[in-house]
Amino acid sequence: MSTPTPDEEPRFSVLDYITITRDPRTQLVVAVGGDNRAAGILQTLGGFVSAPGPGGAYHRQPHDLPVDQQRQGATAAAHGLLLAGFSVHLDPSLNTLATPGGDRQAALRYLDELAERARQASDDREVAAVLTEIAAPHDGLLHRLTQTLIATWAPWTHRLEAAGQKPALAEQLMNATSRLSSHARVIEKIRDQAAVQPTRTAPASAPPALPAARHRTGRSPHALR
Repeated sequence: MSTPTPDEEPRFSVLDYITITRDPRTQLVVAVGGDNRAAGILQTLGGFVSAPGPGGAYHRQPHDLPVDQQRQGATAAAHGLLLAGFSVHLDPSLNTLATPGGDRQAALRYLDELAERARQASDDREVAAVLTEIAAPHDGLLHRLTQTLIATWAPWTHRLEAAGQKPALAEQLMNATSRLSSHARVIEKIRDQAAVQPTRTAPASAPPALPAARHRTGRSPHALR
């Protein structure tokens, strides 16, 4: 086996490399690279169709394919290509096997670590640091949760009203979201006050008390013998 020189370039066939990603302009899922064998896998497993492009033919999924089916098709195609010996780059946002579960597990680990930081906090400033993660105005957990709830009840309300139904449950969710937002502001104020509290050190322990002196009895030292 020959030893490569420092300036030697890798040797590979471009047709062995396939990129599956989402086009930011059209939001279509596209696949670039590969040969006729790869094209068959893309079409069979991923629902891709051949399309002409400025740099030659490429593959894309149909325009009206729902997002869930886009991701499922892209993941299935990537898996099939890998089994066939191709090298594949799959956009992480399209990977149904890794992205959702991985993100969820990462979020749960973050919450566990935050709880541990809270338990181990030794002064007010360390408590304030934990509360910052929870109640920061833009990136805090409660702000993100509130925005998610707003994104839930607002279209829910419109959909029920458009169908001529009373949005009673959606309105209850709206009221709960409003209360959560108010509580988040209270926690933020608590955080602000905790952050400026002076750091308190534990008081130094007092020296051990000396044993009490014996009372003098007035006797001479000789009387104690």
